[in-house]
Amino acid sequence: MKIVIPDDYQHAVQTLDCFRLLDEFKVQLYHDTVTDLDELARRFAPADALVLTRERTRITEPLLARLPHLKLISQTGKVAGHVDVAACTRRGIAITEGFGSPVATAELAWALIMAAMRGLAPAVNGMRAGHWQTNIGDCLEGKTLGIWGYGKIGRRVARYGAAFGMDVLVWGSESSRQQAQADGFKAAVDQTSFFADSDVLSLHLRLNAATTGLVRYEDLTQMKPSALFVNTSRAGLVEAGVLQRALTEGRPGRAALDVYEQEPIYDPNYWALTMPNVLCTPHLGYVERRGYEYYFGVAFQNVVNFFQGQPENVKNPEVLGE
Repeated sequence: MKIVIPDDYQHAVQTLDCFRLLDEFKVQLYHDTVTDLDELARRFAPADALVLTRERTRITEPLLARLPHLKLISQTGKVAGHVDVAACTRRGIAITEGFGSPVATAELAWALIMAAMRGLAPAVNGMRAGHWQTNIGDCLEGKTLGIWGYGKIGRRVARYGAAFGMDVLVWGSESSRQQAQADGFKAAVDQTSFFADSDVLSLHLRLNAATTGLVRYEDLTQMKPSALFVNTSRAGLVEAGVLQRALTEGRPGRAALDVYEQEPIYDPNYWALTMPNVLCTPHLGYVERRGYEYYFGVAFQNVVNFFQGQPENVKNPEVLGE
């Protein structure tokens, strides 16, 4: 059986302990992201299974039509809109899913908050250029941390904020707000006050049809000129183009981003990279060794189980006759 693993940017997969689960398979790794249909079809055509790293490659009906041997797509984490589940099901291709950990993403979100508020990037860059104390930052204690989305990641970030002496304010579904209050945090009375009252506002929502473009220009312009907008979830949660416009106009005054409209980004002139009030990281939320062992370990075990005739974690079990 041949397994193809695309999008291994850091040449990291083979260094993982869990990679030994695939010792009995022939594995082909690719280390770049390709969008051209012909090239994807060439790379994937021999595959009996694909192991996908999160949402880096889109699996579409036209691509599936050119993959005659494909029997399984093993997804690290959960399947999102990047895989045409219905097309896979029609073609008898099973999709297995894994599980996610909130730890690495929550920690990165907090690292971005700390770095952006204290202005670490310009300070470090200034020192490397031979300067001393080029800027002044802000502490977190006493400020309001807004959390939109009180799931596994949002709850962790809320606890981090409380530990640093911040007032935590939660917005989201009614059940999220109720749970936040039960945990001792405040719930915003409405979306307008949530944006207006937050000194740091961090998104922790899944991207789907209901949440696409959920953050609007009108929301961002309610924020303080000193406020920080943080997105480690998905760029599509914000209406296209409005964050750049709002930052240019000074409300909010700064942003920290780990996710972008199109990834990967290699253009140094990408708008966020040219703005001194934006801190950018290259989608590192889940990119951490223990997290990779967890994500890929489940994905690889799903491959082994499937080809041993004991499939688990199948998203479209109808292809198995179930």
